[in-house]
Amino acid sequence: AGAAAAAAAPAAAPKPGKSDVVQVPHFGSLAAVNPTRDIPLTKMRAIIGKRLLESAQTTPVFFVTQKIEMDKLGAVRAELNRAAGYKISVNDLIVKAVAYALRQYPVINSSFHGDFIRENANIDICVAVAIPDGLITPIVKNADQKGLGAISQEIKALVGKAKAGKLAPEEFQGGTFTISNLGMFGVDAFTAIINPPQAAILAVGGTSTELYLDENGTPKERQVMKVTLSADHRVIDGAQGAQFLGGLKDLLQNPVWLML
Repeated sequence: AGAAAAAAAPAAAPKPGKSDVVQVPHFGSLAAVNPTRDIPLTKMRAIIGKRLLESAQTTPVFFVTQKIEMDKLGAVRAELNRAAGYKISVNDLIVKAVAYALRQYPVINSSFHGDFIRENANIDICVAVAIPDGLITPIVKNADQKGLGAISQEIKALVGKAKAGKLAPEEFQGGTFTISNLGMFGVDAFTAIINPPQAAILAVGGTSTELYLDENGTPKERQVMKVTLSADHRVIDGAQGAQFLGGLKDLLQNPVWLML
């Protein structure tokens, strides 16, 4: 009887292995439910809202998006980091490439002033930085005249000062062109609002893997990044925006030019 009972009993379910366990996140249990509250606008948030609303309402904007292959840039960046002994980011390389491209296409480095357009001789690139109170854009001045190492160190110092609230007015007021990079947050692509009186802003997405067919029809992988130019049509025409992005693409896909 005992043997028959044992035979009839179902076999014990195997314990799941580590790879069989599905971890389901319980987002609702991670954070407490906060009461509704009214948050007064800080001075910075009020200024951001006023300027960007003005830009969105009064600027005739068009958008141009370009896809850029990043494999060569990644290899060059890795080599630079080994040689330099400190980290040069993808954003540092983008700032340098944008500065070179702006020198080649100066209309993109312009600003609109009502009854005239100013084509700026200096290339002062604003780098958008998120801080607790909002957004601030410290400036890498004369970026086209600086090497990658100098740009990298300057951006690190400016970002640190921005997050500590210690930027001097001349370090974030002005600028001739802005770069906003959300790639580190996993964003594929987005459009950004122009910072007036600047005529354009570049929105940078993250790098992702793409399958493609080589010249022999063989499937291969490559790293790609999307950038989108928002441009003021009172200053810049569509073809000019496309030419600028084409020049930027050439620089980033042939990064040895950035070493010259």
